[in-house]
Amino acid sequence: MQHPHEPPVQQPPGCGKHVPAGGHGGGSGGAIPKGPVVCSTVCGNPYAGLVSHLRAAWLSGKTRPLEYRLAQLEALGRFLEEKKQDILEATALDMGKPSFEAYFTEILLCKNELNNTLNNLSHWMKDEHVDKNLVTQLDSAFIRKDPYGVVLIIAPWNYPIHLFLVPLIGAIAAGNCVVVKPSEIAKNTERLVAEVLTCYLDSDCFAVVTAGVQETTRLLENKFDYIFFTGSPSVGRIVMTAAAKHLTPVTLELGGKNPCYVSDTCDVQNVARRVAWGRFFNAGQTCIAPDYILCSVEMQDKLMPALREAITEYFGPNPQESPDFARIVGDKQFRRVRALLCSGRVAIGGQTDEKERYIAPTVLADVQPCDPAMQEEIFGPILPIVVVADMDEAIDFINARPRPLAVYAFSCDSKVVNQVLEKTSSGCFCGNDTLMQVTLTSLPFGGIGNSGLGKYHGKFTFDTFSQHRGCLHRNMGLEAINSLRYPPYNQQKLGLMTATFEIKRRGMCTLL
Repeated sequence: MQHPHEPPVQQPPGCGKHVPAGGHGGGSGGAIPKGPVVCSTVCGNPYAGLVSHLRAAWLSGKTRPLEYRLAQLEALGRFLEEKKQDILEATALDMGKPSFEAYFTEILLCKNELNNTLNNLSHWMKDEHVDKNLVTQLDSAFIRKDPYGVVLIIAPWNYPIHLFLVPLIGAIAAGNCVVVKPSEIAKNTERLVAEVLTCYLDSDCFAVVTAGVQETTRLLENKFDYIFFTGSPSVGRIVMTAAAKHLTPVTLELGGKNPCYVSDTCDVQNVARRVAWGRFFNAGQTCIAPDYILCSVEMQDKLMPALREAITEYFGPNPQESPDFARIVGDKQFRRVRALLCSGRVAIGGQTDEKERYIAPTVLADVQPCDPAMQEEIFGPILPIVVVADMDEAIDFINARPRPLAVYAFSCDSKVVNQVLEKTSSGCFCGNDTLMQVTLTSLPFGGIGNSGLGKYHGKFTFDTFSQHRGCLHRNMGLEAINSLRYPPYNQQKLGLMTATFEIKRRGMCTLL
């Protein structure tokens, strides 16, 4: 049941800077000359005025003070608290997301990121003083954390609040102006973000754009100072190509097929419970979910009844009736995932209902590497099991494929877990559990190769949206020291320059 909400206590002027698909973003703050807006019409890009408006706000220095950043971050906290029920209802309407899962991922984890940032921002913003050579001992050498400027965040539909809000927290903390583009596939959440978020943030510096594929393509034609994209590798390439035209740096949070190796020495019941939770959380629509299991044929036989027991424990004898199991987000996505059920043999589940976009928690046994389920990221509640002879074959199998976002390994022998960690490459790793690595703001999260580039979470998000600017502030006096580097050159000057600038290896001594 939806509860009425009072408007935010402190709304900045200009509440409601939301740019619909195809609409221009000139704004009415009065801080921007009309020229850029007119130019956007002449040039044919409907978003040029919006980007110009935000850039002028950023150039004014408005977003730089610590107090301003903290005020905007506190406003995000009010958004999460006051619109909590709206968020739960919107995600339930979009994909049947259970309120427990929605609260945990869309609200609690976002609050953790927010509070961690609020607790540490003043420290993160401080200049970082660095070591100096002999010549610069009386000078100041430091790293200044500058904002990039106007940044674009393009979010996906599977965690439609979390995956725009966590980057947004870091972008605001770093002092940027931001355009947020929520996913148009999660329609109810997109509407909520467009209508409500802008009432909490300063509309001179932050905007929400609702756009489909064609409009997003036009949006990407504009020059941004940083682009943060979460989505598929195929769309990530398009975003990176658009960014390259302006030499704009990017973070790409993509995906891939995350392997899960299960050794013969493990607690089968615990493995089944943890893997089933990670695979079927959000109906499998999680970029770091275990995508397939690698194990011996003997372990496959042991896992099957344990997985069936775990699924029944979690969702009952008929998961379609469970309030704790989500639905596929759309018809197109449903048909794509359903087509993967022809791989191997269905050992558990396999039932579907197109009207409800329901696919039962499913385990596929004896899946071959050439089967359809092994050719693409599943992104649904299907768990294939691929039989391998041993750990070495599992590692070879993983390394023969594009590097995934996550690698999982289960074993009671920590040496086995460490070998999988040491001999594979992935964006992140978790031993003896699934998904839990992303709950720590102290760990970076990001892909490698086909699964993405860049990282965020906690301070890593602040660093991602900050230009680490190397600075040296020298003394105006003591010119005699500088004369060593000026022409005319001679051997004596070179010797003195070497002595004052050279960095020696530790443990080395020089015989005079």
